Amino acid sequence: MQHIHDLIGVGFGPSNVALAIALDEKRHGSKPLDALFIERQPSFAWHPHMLLDQAHMQISFLKDLATLRNPTSRFTFVNYLHEKGRLTDFINLKSFFPSRHEFNDYLGWAAGQFEDACRYGEEVFDVQPEKQGGEVQFLRVRSRTADGRVQERLARNLVVSIGGVPNIPEGFRALRDDPRVFHSSSYLKDMAQHPQARRVAIVGAGQSAAEIFMDLQGRPGAPQVDFIMRARSIRPSDDSPFVNEVFNADFTDYMYSQGTEVRAALLDEFAQTNYAVADLDLIQQIYKVFYDQKVARGSRLRMLRQHDVRAVRAASDGIHLTLLDRDVQRESTVRYDAVVLATGYSRDQHKDLLAPLAPYIGPYDVDRYYRLKATPDFHPGIYLQGACEDSHGLSDTLLSVTSVRTGEIGNALLAAQSRARSAARDASQAVQI
Repeated sequence: MQHIHDLIGVGFGPSNVALAIALDEKRHGSKPLDALFIERQPSFAWHPHMLLDQAHMQISFLKDLATLRNPTSRFTFVNYLHEKGRLTDFINLKSFFPSRHEFNDYLGWAAGQFEDACRYGEEVFDVQPEKQGGEVQFLRVRSRTADGRVQERLARNLVVSIGGVPNIPEGFRALRDDPRVFHSSSYLKDMAQHPQARRVAIVGAGQSAAEIFMDLQGRPGAPQVDFIMRARSIRPSDDSPFVNEVFNADFTDYMYSQGTEVRAALLDEFAQTNYAVADLDLIQQIYKVFYDQKVARGSRLRMLRQHDVRAVRAASDGIHLTLLDRDVQRESTVRYDAVVLATGYSRDQHKDLLAPLAPYIGPYDVDRYYRLKATPDFHPGIYLQGACEDSHGLSDTLLSVTSVRTGEIGNALLAAQSRARSAARDASQAVQI
């Protein structure tokens, strides 16, 4: 008989690493869940191609993988610093915001303690219902290794945590395979393929676009950089304390308790905390760069505000963008050696992965504890991480509530395991009688 895992986790980024930690800390001497995680990357990596030298975290280090759920955990960022011998030095920085390089190292340190529970270099591509007695009892999870071999495993529960997929604007989709046009998620890797680029465009106006602009403008060789945005200016993210309460764990309860219209209104009201915005300090740095250029009477850097990309054409000499200046209603065409799309992410890839289960899970609605609602004859639990913003709030795609959310999912999984074992024990006793 094929082995059946209590849980298979799809992806092993911060959310599922935090889940592995929560499950490890919740077992209290009892038999642990048989959990296996499958990650398509060859090793742990968190936005590896946006680890820019000057980039730092936008949230407090206390919103790590464990602290808000269990401040005494050995997996906190503070304990990481202690084990690395840097705790006192970090305190001397007087900052709540570590560099992105350091936080990535922390995440990798935590993930490294669960190496035996993760299969790296495999991509899950199919999830099928497995029936017994006419009802779905398990899930058959199929993955493909780097050398093309297909693996099949059975699971009682599935946690899908695959992150966002680069959002490519429609006008650029025909150039997906052109190496001169690439998304910010692969910026460092793809930009390295164009060391001689003399003119580069950045499309977007959020944090990633701003960080990439600062990186490009200071590179050796001084390329010309056009910062293209539909907005009139780069807007600062609102991280004031009362607004930041929308990222508190208890706000998730409030958000989920509301109807569809109120939820949508809340997302719209607080969108300026996360979407198409940048840190104020970073905005001030960019302003200083443009001011210094004015002093030097330079023209290498341009911020093209109120500009729409109306047409995109690939040619042997570069990528030609037709831009509409909405202020004066005038079009112009500019040639670029490289175009960086800092255009965000979409978060509905789980629907493609779970499509074979559509007859059982319907419109992908989740309960308060992130479990997909299903028909009565469907018994496996499927939990979504990072795909529930519409129902659980803006914090769902961020690190802010990760430790608390994974604690809730862990509790739900352990409760389901306990019920299943009790049912099996009762059935066994009934047979004996």
